[in-house]
Amino acid sequence: MHTLRPHSLLAATVLMAFAGVTSASAATLSVGPGKTYAKPCAAIAVAQDGDVIEITGNTTYSGDVCSINRNNLTIRGVNGRPKIDAAGKSANDKGIWVVNGNNLTVDNVEMYGAKVMDGNGAAFRLQGTDFTLRNAFLHDNENGILANANTNSNILIEYSEFGHNGRGDGQTHNLYIGHVKSLTFRYSYTHDANVGHDLKSRADTNMIAYSRFSSTPAGQTGSTASGQPSYEIDLPNAGTSYIIGNVIEQPAANQNPTIVAYGEEGATNIGSDLYVVNNTFLNDYGDGTFVFVSGKVPTPALIQNNIFSGIGTLTTQASAIQKSNYRSVAPGFVDRANWDLHPTASALVINAATDPGKSASGVSLLPVAQYKATAYGEARPVANQLDIGAYEATGDLANAATVTWTTCAAEGATCSFSGTREVRFGANGIYTSKIITSATPCTSTVFGDPIHGVAKTCSYSSSTATAPTVTASSSSWIACAGEGGTCTFTGTRVVRYGAGTSFVTKTFTGSVVCSNTVFGDPAHGQLKTCSYSSDLVATSSTSGTTATATSDGWTGCATEGGVCSFSGTHLVRYGANGYYTSKTVTGSIACTNTAFGGDPAYRQVKSCSYQ
Repeated sequence: MHTLRPHSLLAATVLMAFAGVTSASAATLSVGPGKTYAKPCAAIAVAQDGDVIEITGNTTYSGDVCSINRNNLTIRGVNGRPKIDAAGKSANDKGIWVVNGNNLTVDNVEMYGAKVMDGNGAAFRLQGTDFTLRNAFLHDNENGILANANTNSNILIEYSEFGHNGRGDGQTHNLYIGHVKSLTFRYSYTHDANVGHDLKSRADTNMIAYSRFSSTPAGQTGSTASGQPSYEIDLPNAGTSYIIGNVIEQPAANQNPTIVAYGEEGATNIGSDLYVVNNTFLNDYGDGTFVFVSGKVPTPALIQNNIFSGIGTLTTQASAIQKSNYRSVAPGFVDRANWDLHPTASALVINAATDPGKSASGVSLLPVAQYKATAYGEARPVANQLDIGAYEATGDLANAATVTWTTCAAEGATCSFSGTREVRFGANGIYTSKIITSATPCTSTVFGDPIHGVAKTCSYSSSTATAPTVTASSSSWIACAGEGGTCTFTGTRVVRYGAGTSFVTKTFTGSVVCSNTVFGDPAHGQLKTCSYSSDLVATSSTSGTTATATSDGWTGCATEGGVCSFSGTHLVRYGANGYYTSKTVTGSIACTNTAFGGDPAYRQVKSCSYQ
């Protein structure tokens, strides 16, 4: 669970808000042990338009389900957060609280257990016009929120958490917003949807900002059970939609490899303009699509200042406008395993963003806040120029000097330089980079392909860099693949495979197929995942290369993109997981597709070994 902090600082930083109606005079109705009303629905039944209902917190109200028919009500938890447990009951066979009145505001409640006969129960079933939810925790319902179509209604959700909602049928979700006028979803955390989507909205206008979309890896403790969501964000009918400053993770175990989907059911809403700006995308699945834009959408999406971490197609829309994005299989974050996604030193991220300007309707696209786990949000501290991604760098990194780039190689050649540098690979302002010492092949094999079908070049930074290190403090597990996928990582790691609390572990270098064939089956009948240890496994070193002998007579000498060096003449194999090509080599060879004449294990991180 998250704790809440005052957020008055953020009130002035929102990108978009919708005005509510306030009552000139209102009665306050008190609910709880020893109060006038024992349960919330007793107060709701007698409330008049504009009244305030205060519910004593740290108390569970079981089976308290009802319809809310009055307008301009405010319902809030006080002295702690009250828990509303459906306990097998429902109002009108629709959910816990069925909202028929207009302009309801609900603040500081926890609601769970909504189940109905048709499998579509919701903590909140919205049937009125305009709704505001703050500081709430909705979990383990068939739907967290289910909003009926109402093109006059504006919905605002902020500082709230949604977890493990969904019946498991793919038709129920953490949030399902029907065709309303607008949805603003900000400073919130939605995770572990049970097969459905973490957020689905058919609103004409969507403002999705400064929030986190993710899942808890199997076996880790979270505020709810782990889930396997489909889309993290689904906007099936398009609409004018802003996705700004979010952390958006595709978990290793999921039900759909697409992370954000836009217009897949047709661009039928008012507006078809999508703005994806300053987000940090994390793809732990190892495949899929970051931003799917349907061919039915006529307007090019703006995709600017985002970090795309992991393997996958950036977008399906060929006409999308891509500016100042950073792609890498494993970007540098302060503490990826513990969700500190502030950037580490990278000239391609820090002070490297460009001004996104305004939308076609005049809304500023500049991020002014960033997600914070314990408070759901904070002002974005731009010290110099805007950074790429959802977070600004902190400390001395925030004031890093301007970096210049020296072109060192065309694609397919070798980039050479002195010392350790950040090397970028790409074209037309779209790059990925790595920290490298002395030289590197300038290829998509080494860097990934940031811009498909365009001739690329390599350049090195004017400032020296520090090669990344791994500390041996406290090991943690980093999700890397769902069952049947490929788990990729750097160096040699302990990899675990399983589900719940049942795992088997083995040690691998570079990558491994996440399957029963490789590991055996530690959790029969369950969908399993792979995670690798944050700590590297110590290996012996010869002439600066990692060398690990295997039982079949092969000695590992380099991971893909490196150089395999040895003395004398040896047969060298290149590939992964039983798929190899080989050459007889004297002295050394680049461990790349180019050097070996092809890719023996497509989309897998390969390595070299000599016999």
